[in-house]
Amino acid sequence: MNPDLMERRGAAVEPREIEQEGEAHLRIAWGDGRECRYSAPALRRVCPCAQCVNEWTGERTLRAGMISNDLTIEDVQLVGRYALTFKWSDDHQTGIYSFRLLREFCEQQT
Repeated sequence: MNPDLMERRGAAVEPREIEQEGEAHLRIAWGDGRECRYSAPALRRVCPCAQCVNEWTGERTLRAGMISNDLTIEDVQLVGRYALTFKWSDDHQTGIYSFRLLREFCEQQT
């Protein structure tokens, strides 16, 4: 993770608005004014759950090519005040995407 982002607290990792745009996109407006758009396939490919990442080694076990570009978001829910969880059209639904992870992923895409 980006050390600069890890040091930031507050607005940089606190969403002001979260909106699903159609079936395959998510938009987050962050408290510091940054706006990020995510595609469903891109988010699914970085799923942080134990089925997609080896818990002991941190190695990604999910191969990006296994995720269809036609994947959609069937549902998105808040997890407390710190994360989102998704139900994907491939029936996967165990990943918890912290706001910090989502912001870092956005910064890597730019």
